[in-house]
Amino acid sequence: MLGKTLVRRSVTSMTLVAVWCVYSMVAFAMPQGTTGDLTVTGQVTVNGQAAVSNSTISTGAIVTTAKGSSAVVSLGKLGRVELQEETTATLRFTDNSIIVSVDMGKVRVANSAGTAATVTSKNATFMADAGQADNFLVEVECSHTHIDTMTGSVTMREGSNDKHVVAGTTAVAGNLVQPGCKPCMRPNSGPQPAIGNWPWLLLLAGAAAGVGIWLSTRDNDNDLGGSVVIASPSR
Repeated sequence: MLGKTLVRRSVTSMTLVAVWCVYSMVAFAMPQGTTGDLTVTGQVTVNGQAAVSNSTISTGAIVTTAKGSSAVVSLGKLGRVELQEETTATLRFTDNSIIVSVDMGKVRVANSAGTAATVTSKNATFMADAGQADNFLVEVECSHTHIDTMTGSVTMREGSNDKHVVAGTTAVAGNLVQPGCKPCMRPNSGPQPAIGNWPWLLLLAGAAAGVGIWLSTRDNDNDLGGSVVIASPSR
């Protein structure tokens, strides 16, 4: 009887050890870095549910920020993603990549060297240089998308065309003017009025100078060519 009990206990112990080993192997085999730490300011939702700071966010989550609100997702060694106000984006990340799909609003991505960071919008795809640390802002508006690179280098792929946007530069994908869309309010982004273009200013300046010369010449002609009346002395 005692022998049977010992055998049963031994079998149970071996089974528990086997289960623990299998669980450990599965846990270590799972992709690392598939969660992030969320910090919110104001009203933020994750997958439609109200979110609070110090909560965990999983890959594939849809984050939405209200007006005057923001959210920061810290991804450890990968970097971080900041969603500014009135933004909706889907975040996906693995142990060596950050992928953000932006529907509307502003998203700022800071990735470390060795991390592939990609932001997509309806107008273009923005791919950071994985060989270095990058910091860039993508702003999605109704008809177009802006990219501002603070550090590093980002490739903007619009259709089959690639454009490198290096640190300190900006680029635009899409149309700045589109029926039904609110005009772009960023400085120097919208089309300038025709009267404000420098060729028109040169023409106006030339015309003004011509009129001035013509008027001065006309006055001189009157002075030189006009008849002079000399009053004779009284007799």
